[in-house]
Amino acid sequence: MNQDTIQGHWKQLSGQIKQHWGKLTDDDLRVAEGNAEYLSGKLQERYGMARDEAEKQVKAFEKQIRHH
Repeated sequence: MNQDTIQGHWKQLSGQIKQHWGKLTDDDLRVAEGNAEYLSGKLQERYGMARDEAEKQVKAFEKQIRHH
């Protein structure tokens, strides 16, 4: 995930992230602050995903937001 893109737009993106992955808490997003590894780890924890799947979903989300 492009750290500059994510961190620069974190406030706007956090709402979209929470909508996309509803099990993430406000605290999760506050701590993540654009950190793709942390976000991926939280997806693994909250959804019981494998690491590869969580990373794949985070990358797919980044591609999705780039096109909007």
